[in-house]
This record gives sequence, structure tokens and C-alpha cells, in this order.
Amino acid sequence: MTSLSHRDAAEALALQALSFLAREPERIARFLANAGIGPEQLRQAAGEPGFLGAVLDHLMSDEPLLLMFSEDAGLNPTAVAAARRVLMDDAEG
Repeated sequence: MTSLSHRDAAEALALQALSFLAREPERIARFLANAGIGPEQLRQAAGEPGFLGAVLDHLMSDEPLLLMFSEDAGLNPTAVAAARRVLMDDAEG
């Protein structure tokens, strides 16, 4: 089990990543297509366990996108992988 502060930080990073995707219609459309949801389902899906981890999975599956996000957020790309691990560990219980 991870500490609450690590989980909070991981969730914040994932929400920042989702915001990054949402700023460009093509980026968010690709994520939604990969997730199998429509824009109208995004808010509901965001509350589902594993959703924020899926956002980070999406970034990690596309290295140029991961690097763009990392630069935009001023983060090392390894921070995305670390946040994903925290979220997935929590989701697995």
C-alpha cells in the first residue's frame, strides 16, 4: 500500500496529463478512442478505478507524446512511470 501523499501526487500528475491531452482535440480524441469511450462519458469514466492509470498508460505507449507532456509539465519522463506504478498498485489493492 502506498502512502496517501504518494497517491495524491500520482493522481495530480495523471490529472495534469489528462488536461494536457484535452488541450488538443486530436490528442484527446486518440485517447478516448483507445479507451473506448466518447467525450460525453469522460467525466463519469474519470471516477472509475484505474482510469487515471490508463491516462498514464496512454502517454507511456507513445514516446513522442510522453516527451511532449514531460517537457510541458517540466517533469522527467520517469515521473510518469513512477506515478503509474503508484496508481496501479493502489488499484490492485
